[in-house]
Amino acid sequence: MLPEITAVFGALGVTDIRATSVKGHESEVAAQAMADGRTTIVAVGGDGTISNVANAILRSKRNTRLAVLPAGTGNDFAKVLGTAKAGIHEVARLALGDSDSAVDVGLAEDDFFLNSCGFGFDVAVLDEISRSTWLRGNAVYVYAALKQLFGYRGTQIGVESDSGRSEPTLHLMLVVANSPWFGGTFLIAPDASVSDGLLDVISIGDVAPHRRLAMLAAATRGAHQAYADCRSSRSRTLVATFPVAPTYQIDGELRRARSKSVSIRCIPAALRVVHCGSAPPGPRRPPIR
Repeated sequence: MLPEITAVFGALGVTDIRATSVKGHESEVAAQAMADGRTTIVAVGGDGTISNVANAILRSKRNTRLAVLPAGTGNDFAKVLGTAKAGIHEVARLALGDSDSAVDVGLAEDDFFLNSCGFGFDVAVLDEISRSTWLRGNAVYVYAALKQLFGYRGTQIGVESDSGRSEPTLHLMLVVANSPWFGGTFLIAPDASVSDGLLDVISIGDVAPHRRLAMLAAATRGAHQAYADCRSSRSRTLVATFPVAPTYQIDGELRRARSKSVSIRCIPAALRVVHCGSAPPGPRRPPIR
């Protein structure tokens, strides 16, 4: 994509194009761009790249705008912004305009997230993806999920949120979502909004292995919430507790928790984003009771 990006943006007078050299380098590149006075950053990559750039912006406390040119596997946040199917010309035009919206972000421990923070099955899927280098696009998520579907044993999770407190029980997964999508294919939190000041909490219990396939298929269209094993709520803050410090994912990147309890909260209207049409902000809704 780089030659076309260089040509399209160059024709519009934008010549400052910076490339990463190693995994995770995007945070440093974005921080340096802001130090050099750049006020809009167009991030090219997948959700992990976009999240790292957003983290750099949020930690800087600058009023920098984020635009997204999708070039990853799931491109979940690009779906939220309406740029998932936009071409380079369209994203360049939007980035050079003056229209933007402020969206919510989540904060898990010390890291911000745009899409979701997850525990359990999705972590096992991402771990499987790291070993499945022969697939590309959304297919890699489906393959990894199917491979883990019957072997994953679940994890004990206790949850305390604005909706109340639940004692530790065996979970297939717990997802704290700021936006609807996960893994490009799964509509994990179909009613989530990046402008309601709340996080959607999707708690899926210990589903019997023979029922997991049906629930996984339902999640591709957001219908998994019809299952009794799936519970949804909305909350501004949440603490998830585990028998040992867990590995968890934020925006598809794996993290190791500092302790057995992970604190998560929503930070409303924290990030300025460039978007297509009316997306976001989306509707503001009352919490689920």
